[in-house]
Amino acid sequence: QDAGYRVNRSEQNGVVQLLSASQGIGYAVRFGNPAATPASYLDFTFSCALRVQGELPAGLTERWNLSRRFGRLSQQGEFLVMEMDVIVAGGVSPANLRSHIELWDRLLQEFIAYLRDYSRLAAEQQGMVQDAGQPVDGEA
Repeated sequence: QDAGYRVNRSEQNGVVQLLSASQGIGYAVRFGNPAATPASYLDFTFSCALRVQGELPAGLTERWNLSRRFGRLSQQGEFLVMEMDVIVAGGVSPANLRSHIELWDRLLQEFIAYLRDYSRLAAEQQGMVQDAGQPVDGEA
């Protein structure tokens, strides 16, 4: 919340997560490995899951993962999931945490642009393949 994001705390089966949104896209912050101090953690994960409608274009997740150092993409059932791990073991400054939040926000922007561009390119390529199978005027 200190970074200007609205945050809701959610608990399911004893597991706490924080829910927020950026760029109109919802995401969760899931706590990872517990630290020695109660209610403290060594790491956490930003996670954004988008429901997939239809088939994903081939190579979508692989291309993202090869072209980005931070933020891994995977398909989990009917969801496309982008995640970014943050290690806080040993302590971090508020400025460091803010930089991770800013990086996550930028990744979300890139993620949406990537999906939009990839879908457009896949549709264009599909159109070219279909056009290649059509007879040219005067050939039939």
